[in-house]
Amino acid sequence: MERFRMELESRSRNEEFAQIVAAVFMGRLDPTVEEMEDVKTAVSEAVTNAEIHGYPQETGVIEMEMEIEEADLTVRIRDRGVGIADVRQAMEPMFTTDPGGERSGMGFSFMEAFMDEVRVESEVGKGTLVTMRKRIGRREP
Repeated sequence: MERFRMELESRSRNEEFAQIVAAVFMGRLDPTVEEMEDVKTAVSEAVTNAEIHGYPQETGVIEMEMEIEEADLTVRIRDRGVGIADVRQAMEPMFTTDPGGERSGMGFSFMEAFMDEVRVESEVGKGTLVTMRKRIGRREP
């Protein structure tokens, strides 16, 4: 198993950095372009959610951890922010807590569409952990 871990400030400019790091790390699995784009999109959504919803009033730390085991890529995005009161509701398409209406509420839906598995654990006042898995197809298990 290979593992990589880093911390980012919850600033929008770090979203692209997280995507690039994920792409470089998963590159050792020889992914297709589509697989690479799927993971980058899911990482972008998870990091953006942590930035906007995890830390709505302040800058905080977002932890990103990635693992490769055989042909499976696991990505974990964690914030230690405000947390989610109702994870099931938050994962519903079009649900958003954005009072300004600028957010579509599709972040978790995109993660689920592009990854094989998405799990969300959260506790109010303690933060949220998003765990995403994807099997990378070109490599034999």
